[in-house]
Amino acid sequence: MKESHNDRALPSCLERIKAREPEVGAWFFLDPELALSQARALDKGPSRGKLHGVPVGVKDIIETMDMPTGYGSGIYTGNRTAWDAPSVALMRQAGAVAMGKTVTSEYAGYNPGKTVNPHNKTRAPGISSSGSAAAVADYMVPIAFGSQTGASIIKPAAFCGPVGYKPTYGTFVLGGVHPLASSLDTLGYFARDVDDLSLFGAVLGHRPSFGEGLPERAPRLGLCRTAEWDRLAAPEVRKAVENAAKALAKEGAQVADVTLPAECDKLNAACVTVIRYECARLLAHEYRVKRDGLSKTMQGVIEDGNKIPYADYRAALDLAAHCRRAIAPIFEQYDALITPSAECEAAPIENPIGDSVFSRLWTILHVPCLAMTTELSAGLKLPVGIQLIGMLNEDEKLLRISRWVEQRVKLKL
Repeated sequence: MKESHNDRALPSCLERIKAREPEVGAWFFLDPELALSQARALDKGPSRGKLHGVPVGVKDIIETMDMPTGYGSGIYTGNRTAWDAPSVALMRQAGAVAMGKTVTSEYAGYNPGKTVNPHNKTRAPGISSSGSAAAVADYMVPIAFGSQTGASIIKPAAFCGPVGYKPTYGTFVLGGVHPLASSLDTLGYFARDVDDLSLFGAVLGHRPSFGEGLPERAPRLGLCRTAEWDRLAAPEVRKAVENAAKALAKEGAQVADVTLPAECDKLNAACVTVIRYECARLLAHEYRVKRDGLSKTMQGVIEDGNKIPYADYRAALDLAAHCRRAIAPIFEQYDALITPSAECEAAPIENPIGDSVFSRLWTILHVPCLAMTTELSAGLKLPVGIQLIGMLNEDEKLLRISRWVEQRVKLKL
């Protein structure tokens, strides 16, 4: 994707969708004529901006004025709003075409949608932002919105293979995005390379540029396996992370092992507490009025959340705030951390969620995260890779470092 109009971008994407969508199931709503009408309107005038003519997938928790928004729930079948979410409005203002609405799990939570992994239909595409990740990975669109409350961008990126970016919490406005846990919800997106992440981020951030270029020197990278490495990291994940660290060291990066402060070991549990507590309150209307329209999984999450004492919820938030301060000295020594993006290659479709410990602790820390594929697993030849972690509010620095890393170890699928 380049900062210019591409007359073939939309038709080629529609052709790809026609060929592949019956197998992949990435789209909740798709109207080719609506997409083409947007493109024809753009063709009648001058370039609108950085994204002129670029087709973009919109996760179905993000409101759109000309398409239904179902939030991944049968309760809202046919629901339409009279407005675009600010993120969609900014995208259109820059000339992008809203291709359609991508599949999400129910309210971006735990109950999966219809999407399968585009590389192997017996394997899961990740959870929540699954449709967006699969659509970008399968060349249906060059970029698509996602959101993350626990692992909903990083894990689908790890399983499907596109580059997935979860910014620092609060970087991009969340208006018109259905909440799951407001203390954690973060708007992000998927692309096929870091340049496209920067281009889209400039539009969403309403600024001239966003993380363009390369770092002035080879980065200092901390290899952070985390406390869950021995318990959960599968052999293919260990191999990918360690191979990437070795390769980057050979390219001039300073790479050393990093251990997080001991209190960070409790962050995964704290993240679950926050999600369930806040979800129970944010979906109180649906639970009270339309309970039968919620999946049994979501009903259970809400009921568990209602049982959590406020003191436990407050303690989880306080722990996260403490750990944000505790990790700050690490980023005085390292420009970014290398860590697993998921515990394994894409999980079987029957168990799509797995364990998201390699994402949740970073989500509750509010730091920026980026996942990229560096290898294929030995057996099923599925994407496996690394997650790069930046310091809080240093997203542009993380993107520059990620571009440096991408040029050396990213696998082109």
